[in-house]
Amino acid sequence: MAREFQRGHKAKISDLTAGTDLYVGVQIAAPGLTFDISCFGLDANEQLSDDRYFIFFNQPKSPEESIQLLGAQSGDTESFRVTLDRIPAAIQKLSFTATLDGAGQMSQIGPGYIRIVAGGEEVVRYAFTGSEFTTERAVMLGDFYLKDVWRFAAVGQGFDGGLEALLKNFGGEVAEEEPPPAAAPGFAPPAQAAAPPAFGAPPAPQPAPAFGAPSAPQAPQPAPAFGAPAAPTPPPAPQQPMHAAPTIAAPLAPQPPAAPQAPSPYGQPQQPQFGQVPGQGVPPAAPFGQQAPSPYGQQPPGVPQGVPQGVPATGAGLRAALQPYKETATGQRWTPQNQQLMRVDLTMGGAGVLARQGSMVMYQGKVDFGYKGAGFVGRAVGNATGQEMQLMRCTGRGQVFLAEEGSHLHPIELQGDGICVSAENVLAFDESLQYEVRRVEGHGIPGGALFTMLFQGTGTVVVKTHGTPVVLPVTPTTFADCNAVVAWSAASQVIVSSQVRLRRNAYPGHSGETVNLQFRGAPGNFIVVQPYEV
Repeated sequence: MAREFQRGHKAKISDLTAGTDLYVGVQIAAPGLTFDISCFGLDANEQLSDDRYFIFFNQPKSPEESIQLLGAQSGDTESFRVTLDRIPAAIQKLSFTATLDGAGQMSQIGPGYIRIVAGGEEVVRYAFTGSEFTTERAVMLGDFYLKDVWRFAAVGQGFDGGLEALLKNFGGEVAEEEPPPAAAPGFAPPAQAAAPPAFGAPPAPQPAPAFGAPSAPQAPQPAPAFGAPAAPTPPPAPQQPMHAAPTIAAPLAPQPPAAPQAPSPYGQPQQPQFGQVPGQGVPPAAPFGQQAPSPYGQQPPGVPQGVPQGVPATGAGLRAALQPYKETATGQRWTPQNQQLMRVDLTMGGAGVLARQGSMVMYQGKVDFGYKGAGFVGRAVGNATGQEMQLMRCTGRGQVFLAEEGSHLHPIELQGDGICVSAENVLAFDESLQYEVRRVEGHGIPGGALFTMLFQGTGTVVVKTHGTPVVLPVTPTTFADCNAVVAWSAASQVIVSSQVRLRRNAYPGHSGETVNLQFRGAPGNFIVVQPYEV
């Protein structure tokens, strides 16, 4: 029985199967959209250092044929053959990706999957739907990676920029095409006339393909005996172009809604495409911001809709209950998941992130955490106030989720400007920002002084508050309690007020006095305060 993976799940290949000759099938489709499905062979630094290991429609196999593109078969939009024990030592990761060919977004796709078949038996499947994505135009579906032994990881990470962003992420680039000027620029010039060689037969000598230039579309091949179960062999048919911008991923020609499909392998029931009932049309995509009908939860009377037979009906209620709390992916570096949880995507922006030690609640991907010497920040704040600020440095390729004691989190993006933030209210910030400690001294302030951090440059600082803060303009009569102030504009002048003191009801033995800070500055300056008192 195949193991069902969720995003982020990993396993050793040896725990899934004893074989090393594997079939990888990808199913991804959407009405009116076409997809390019590829495999990137990456080095130890996760870079495409040898473009011969970029396996796509115009380069269907690696030099030693350890990675081969097979085409559409057995219900898969695209399929590959991977022979792990023949992959050269320089290649330590295989990333299987899908990119949109033309307009559209990954949020429009129907239910899809990436699966591994060994010896005719499906051993693992990672299923996904368009509800897991938003504006992404490319997605990394799954990885084979070498970490003492070969392993598989379900990734499901998207890129807004499409194929170009994906190539840049792996250190590659889209090649420029030579004239004629009439040819359309980009990734998909007209196809070549030569058909690709049949699986297992040596190809005829031909010049090496230009990186990023496609060849003629491949006809679907039957599943080989080494991997997926064999489907009924269709009679040979003459090849013809699938669409104007050739790709073997998915044809633009509309398919009959009730067209019969090959019997589903391994005794599993056949699932309708996109979650619809056979014979019905493709449901329209949900408008942006609205939840699409779940193919796992809504069923017409007596007919399961996108749900394999035998799945308990309670699963639909569970999915519906958890839907409002799903991860939010916007394709940005910093993304609030809710008021108290922040996600930072380290694959974007290049620089690392500095965060309070202990603020990490979860991470995905290959992330390294190191101690960041706080220097003067840690010594000054710790020695003077007894509340030492220790930082950890987060680097790598993955996503880190940050939170602290349920505080409200607010990302503040700086673009060459500056802001002062109370050291107690700093949760995390981009390492690219310049920062220094400032000290506001005054009698009556806890610890004898208020320490603030001045951030300048380009990047994001995440501020934490107790409750929802308010931003107020600085006027000649602006005062704030030192415990309530969170941040202020860098150009504001701060002094300890000796004229205004408020007396409050106090516990026995406590003076009840508090100290206010006075802010001065030209019009346009501001302060941020929180609804909180110590």
